[in-house]
Amino acid sequence: MSDMPRARLLDRIDYPHDLRALPESRLLEVARDLREFLIESVSQSGGHFAAGLGTVELTVALHYIFNTPSDRLVWDVGHQGYPHKILTGRRKHMGTVRKWEGISPFPKRSESEYDTFGVGHAGTSIGAAQGMAEAIERTGAKRKVVAIIGDGAMTSGMAFEALNHAGECETDLLVILNDNEMSISPNVGALSSYLTRVISGRLYSTVRAGSKKVLGRMPPVRELARKAEGHFKGLIVPGTLFEELGFNYFGPLDGHDLPALVGTLRNLAELEGPRLLHVVTRKGKGYAPAEQDPVKYHGISSPFDPSSGIQPAAAKPSPTYSQVFGDWLCDMASRDQRLVAITPAMREGSGMVRFHREYPDRYFDVAIAEQHSVTLAAGLACEGMKPVVAIYSTFLQRAYDQVVHDVALQNLPVIFAIDRAGVVGGDGPTHAGNYDIGYLRCLPNMVIMTPSDENECRQMLFTAYGLDQPTAVRYPRGKGPGVQVEEHMAALPVGKAQVVREGYGVVILAFGPMLAPALEVGKTLDATVVNMRFVKPMDEELVAAMARSHELVITIDENTLAAGAGSAVNEVLAARGISVPVLNHGIPDRYIQHGSREDNLRDAGLTAEGLLKAVQTRLRAHNHLGQQAAG
Repeated sequence: MSDMPRARLLDRIDYPHDLRALPESRLLEVARDLREFLIESVSQSGGHFAAGLGTVELTVALHYIFNTPSDRLVWDVGHQGYPHKILTGRRKHMGTVRKWEGISPFPKRSESEYDTFGVGHAGTSIGAAQGMAEAIERTGAKRKVVAIIGDGAMTSGMAFEALNHAGECETDLLVILNDNEMSISPNVGALSSYLTRVISGRLYSTVRAGSKKVLGRMPPVRELARKAEGHFKGLIVPGTLFEELGFNYFGPLDGHDLPALVGTLRNLAELEGPRLLHVVTRKGKGYAPAEQDPVKYHGISSPFDPSSGIQPAAAKPSPTYSQVFGDWLCDMASRDQRLVAITPAMREGSGMVRFHREYPDRYFDVAIAEQHSVTLAAGLACEGMKPVVAIYSTFLQRAYDQVVHDVALQNLPVIFAIDRAGVVGGDGPTHAGNYDIGYLRCLPNMVIMTPSDENECRQMLFTAYGLDQPTAVRYPRGKGPGVQVEEHMAALPVGKAQVVREGYGVVILAFGPMLAPALEVGKTLDATVVNMRFVKPMDEELVAAMARSHELVITIDENTLAAGAGSAVNEVLAARGISVPVLNHGIPDRYIQHGSREDNLRDAGLTAEGLLKAVQTRLRAHNHLGQQAAG
């Protein structure tokens, strides 16, 4: 019998109403089961891990105290959302997370009524929750709204914009700050838990409100009382900033003390107005390897053995594009002391760990503040530095005004190393890098390059560094075709494409990693294939020559069809009055859902098979029209 698996209380909880039917004394057992299930599940499927382990008790307490889904829980970013998904009807489907046609890695409104707001980018929870709370007040509905935001997401400027506005409006909103970076300070213990429960109770709030009403008629005394209260609370809580923004601050509270969480949330649910509960948690809680290295265990890309943890990956025969960028960055920094590198909290993902170690004085991690990262780069460029902004395509969207106004308009030599350009795989549409060609190529002064392989990426970064204007090098997630990366660096001729295969009848103009499927199709059809290299400036002379010498022009790029590189080719042909059949092939006008990168490319038709099918369909239509005209 000892070999029989232990029956889990969690197995009896399909939805939060099942959780709320339990006596409070059994919540610790639920939390234990939930943490065990999360470790087992993610070790088999991969996905976001350490953050969810840290929010197990908080998630249980929230769904126990609040009447979800009528009461609204708004999670920030969503990295910590797996326990929430498990308790809200998706426990049996967690093995499909991030997979094609599986459940989303982030809260998603169309997936569950418990996912009140779709997320994926940091800093949105408080603003969204405030909007919900304001709407609820106007409709007269009786429900509570809670925003749960991590201390990392709190570095996003829009989080403070929302705090400032909600405090001014006196919105009935509870914000929970999940602080999982600092160690639990001495005042987070029995005394602090007791004081937080006292401060969150009705007696304290009633006395506080009543005193303000009475003392309001005596301004000098009212001011003295306000200062005395602030001084008293300042002795036991570090909430001065939030209080000044108009929020009633509670905490810090141990986020793994489930009884204290339940008691405090029960009190806070009865209060009104803007209030903030500060809880301190530990990323990776309950799984020793994740506690020791929460960055490594933040997101798991492949299954692992929970008993031994993630094992070091075997040596890869070729580097990822991020690694190519990181090596180039260090090599360039050794040549030029003016080089400085900036990242909005993506050191590991952007391949900057080595640079940070070797050049700490020239490294800026601005936290989740993409707008600031771009304007900081602009300021550095004004004083003669050579700033490189390493940023994911999806996150550069958040700083578009700064790219336009602070960099492009002033024609400053800022280099944008745009990682995760194109489809991104498991993270899905919230992280898709499908739009940067469209939103950058319309900007005067901007140069845009699309490397087709790892070595070309290195040479393009070197080319960008030598230009005295804004430049962008966009490259995809993961590995390229596996070409050898040359240590030697040479600048490419700006705006010049390269004919890589001579053919006839059909010409394929390929941008970036789409050169590989284009070459496969080129061999099948005996077509001409061009590695376009530059979206802007485009090799207009070569495009025109190819259009005049071929019967059909095909463009392919890993960007949306609307405003993509194919549209740029169309504009060149139209401006020159060249009339030739054109087929633009790119990401269709819909959101590509989560799955592997290969799933994404196949769904968008951006494989050799997909391209060949599209070209053959167009050729049949073209030939049919030709026969009709001849007849």
